[in-house]
Amino acid sequence: MIFPSPLRVRWKTGAIVFCVCCLGLLLSGCGSKKYVPSTPPTYKGSSHMASAPPQARTSSGKLKGTYKPYTIRGETYHPMFSSDGYQETGIASWYGRQFHGKRTANGEVYDMYKYTAAHRLLPMKTKLMVENLENGRTVQVMVNDRGPFVDTDKRIIDLSYAAAKSLGMDTTGLARVRIHSLGKVKGIHNGDLSGTFYVQLGAFTQASNARTLADKLKALGYSGTRIEQADVDGRTFWRVQAGVFSTYSRAQSGKAKLKADHPGAFVVAR
Repeated sequence: MIFPSPLRVRWKTGAIVFCVCCLGLLLSGCGSKKYVPSTPPTYKGSSHMASAPPQARTSSGKLKGTYKPYTIRGETYHPMFSSDGYQETGIASWYGRQFHGKRTANGEVYDMYKYTAAHRLLPMKTKLMVENLENGRTVQVMVNDRGPFVDTDKRIIDLSYAAAKSLGMDTTGLARVRIHSLGKVKGIHNGDLSGTFYVQLGAFTQASNARTLADKLKALGYSGTRIEQADVDGRTFWRVQAGVFSTYSRAQSGKAKLKADHPGAFVVAR
């Protein structure tokens, strides 16, 4: 049997240790390497800038403030130049007293008692119809802020306290909604929304009480009045809805007339 010399053994051992150390350094380097996001796109020469209409540019050709792309929490957003035909369904949230009196993204002072909203992409001053899909209530708001930036894969709009209260979501905090821009969309004529609307006046646990109120409303000329049955948390309710109104503004007028005897009345879209 031939034994290697001590010198050769030491050399081989040293070579192996060297290789292991090098491999360890490479692996530790890969494990500690941090991801560096690419820098946000510049406005000059970008496709967003190239497609900007005149109203989105300054006299020098640059994008106006609220039309510029912006980055929040590593995500870059490119605001839209038009809201014509915009429709979206998702979760709405609302923000109130902690932001009351502070500046919004377009420079206005946030007033939680006005009907406003924050959207990540729609142009400022966009008027929206928001419908609470959980109870049918609707409200009109104007976009004057950016957001929401929490749970962005689900939340689509942040409403003011006043708007949230009108939709009946001020206590729940969140609600599933559908939003429509009140611009050049199907059903919009001279700033009004055509469709099928009712005014809900009450929800009863006794069907006989609901029928009594519905009969009174029909006698007053609301021939399209209906009773809608709904199950909420294991309980059955009969909702009385006066109608039918062919536009949102007519439904609002109807609500104003009926609210004297039914303070909790609100508009329902169908």
